[in-house]
Amino acid sequence: MAQALVDSVLRIDVLRHAALQREPYAYAVIDELFDPDRARALATTFPTDRYRIVSGGADKLYRYDARPFLAFGRDELMFAGHFSVEWQALGRQLASPAYREALGRLANLDLSDAPLEVNLFHYGPRCLLEPHCDLPDKIVTHVLYFNDAWDPADGGCLRILRSSNPDDFVTEIPPMVGSSVVLVRSEHSWHGVPAVKRGVARSRRSLTATFYRPGSSSTLFPEDEDYRLVTVGASGSGTVDRLQDFVVRKVQRIKRWRRT
Repeated sequence: MAQALVDSVLRIDVLRHAALQREPYAYAVIDELFDPDRARALATTFPTDRYRIVSGGADKLYRYDARPFLAFGRDELMFAGHFSVEWQALGRQLASPAYREALGRLANLDLSDAPLEVNLFHYGPRCLLEPHCDLPDKIVTHVLYFNDAWDPADGGCLRILRSSNPDDFVTEIPPMVGSSVVLVRSEHSWHGVPAVKRGVARSRRSLTATFYRPGSSSTLFPEDEDYRLVTVGASGSGTVDRLQDFVVRKVQRIKRWRRT
């Protein structure tokens, strides 16, 4: 049986009436973005297919599973065949002029020509994002959360930081569905996500909607790279997938080295 069309899930009026905090930098914590029924549906049907296993550590340690949702600069749903009607509706709203206008007004920024990229994330056990300021190409990022339950003692809560010290935080935000954070990029917009504890049964689940400066390109899903995409479980990617991904990346590096 076909699912009924859903027109909207995101309460853009809540975004319009939000206000920025100014210390230690410009950010906003915005709750109740979805009504309870829509929130439950989004949490229950959070996508699990087509994830890239991501890790690194040049300037900061990071480890998570990432999936493209809206293609960079194209407002096009990626691999949309298995999205629930609620997720399809959310994609349409994030790509809409109304959302762009509301976020730009909140951040006091002109986003009319800014390319948008939206990605989904699973942070399973030991996944983290060390303290950092976003790259200069990013203008503003809206982080939305989709867990129906979360214990802050398990890590995984976004921290608004005063500095690069992970314990020097103003507040931390659990990833509960309906809550969100707007981060206006600056040279001191420090933030990070402490590691999710081992043994956590369900991953930390989030979405980032990022507006970039014109002329930028995606750093997470560059168009000139091939990605190994996997289906993840309740706690994110598994050990076998991570090992296979490690081997694939090693082979790709060797092939690139041989071509040089």
